[in-house]
Amino acid sequence: MEKIKDRKIVVVNQASNYLTVGFCNAFANKFENVSLVTGSIHIQGEELSKNVTVTYINKWVERPVRKKFLSYIIACLKIYWLLLTKYRKYEVFFVSIPPMGYLLNLLVSNRFSILVWDVYPDGFKITGMKESHMVYRTWAALNKKSFKKAFRLFTIGNRMADLLEVYISRKKLIIQPIWSIFQANERVSKDENPFIDKHNLQNKFIVQYSGNIGFTHKVEVVVQLAEMLKEYENILFQIIGRGPRMPVLQKIVEEKNLPNCMFLPFQSDEMFPFSLSAADLGIVILDELTSKGSVPSKSYNLMSYGIPSVYIAGEDSELHDYAQNYNAAKCFTERELNKAKEFILQISTNKQQWNEMSQNAMNTSKLFRRDNADKFVELYLKE
Repeated sequence: MEKIKDRKIVVVNQASNYLTVGFCNAFANKFENVSLVTGSIHIQGEELSKNVTVTYINKWVERPVRKKFLSYIIACLKIYWLLLTKYRKYEVFFVSIPPMGYLLNLLVSNRFSILVWDVYPDGFKITGMKESHMVYRTWAALNKKSFKKAFRLFTIGNRMADLLEVYISRKKLIIQPIWSIFQANERVSKDENPFIDKHNLQNKFIVQYSGNIGFTHKVEVVVQLAEMLKEYENILFQIIGRGPRMPVLQKIVEEKNLPNCMFLPFQSDEMFPFSLSAADLGIVILDELTSKGSVPSKSYNLMSYGIPSVYIAGEDSELHDYAQNYNAAKCFTERELNKAKEFILQISTNKQQWNEMSQNAMNTSKLFRRDNADKFVELYLKE
């Protein structure tokens, strides 16, 4: 394949995962010069091409909040310097972190493109920040200037595009879904699953939340559902992850004496396929204040393993549309937990319904495969 020789591109993401690696490799198939600026690279399946040059900056810090914010500021300064010097003649493809990093396009002359998969300052609404707040108003004003200047502006769904219309004409937005870590149904049967054996989960219908447990993640919803279904001994609610709210949730479970709720830390990359395989039903949660502005990647991983899901999200969310369009999940608002409870009870005993939704999930997962990275690049290069 003949590559483009007269264009250079640098992908920027302080915390690079399988998605960033996919973008880099897709660009490396088209561009002769591809670089990555990052603080860390988490390899999950796909290896980074040897044709991609890596420049390391400071790592992203998850907590405490003060150190997390400081890591963002330091990263922005380092990225800015690199774009003024080493990558002055490169096109820029900004992916995700620091969340304010894309605003650097207002300060550099590089051709700058942005992939938006978490919308800020809208995401701050979870913390109680009002649109009248100075930080919110300033960031919103900068968004309008930054998005207008961008060469390509990508987002991953129609609902997110609806939200971004506040800042930029929809005509400029390119909607292209991302993809799952897993590329096919590689679910391991419970009889052969070491995760099931290790935690004595035989004969349990497992409702699983796996992800961050921070102040902006309403994982207490899982505990509420566990309390509502505590009399059903065969249904186990499993919370896998880490974050500052984990001790709070554990205390609630202890106080309410909920034997049907299990906490586990994030699993290793080697164990992750087995822990995911253990789930009979996944839970994906979006705060309704910002549910237009995000699509958790775990939703794609659940689809790829043919695992039906419960979405707790607003009716204006991409997850709600997925549930309506693909019937691989049911979506409920926080006010509809009784309906969510009834759905969990129903699908835990109705094998035919489970099988139908499982097949729908696998069929839907074909829309979110690795070749979506190549589609991003094709759209980027389109005249």
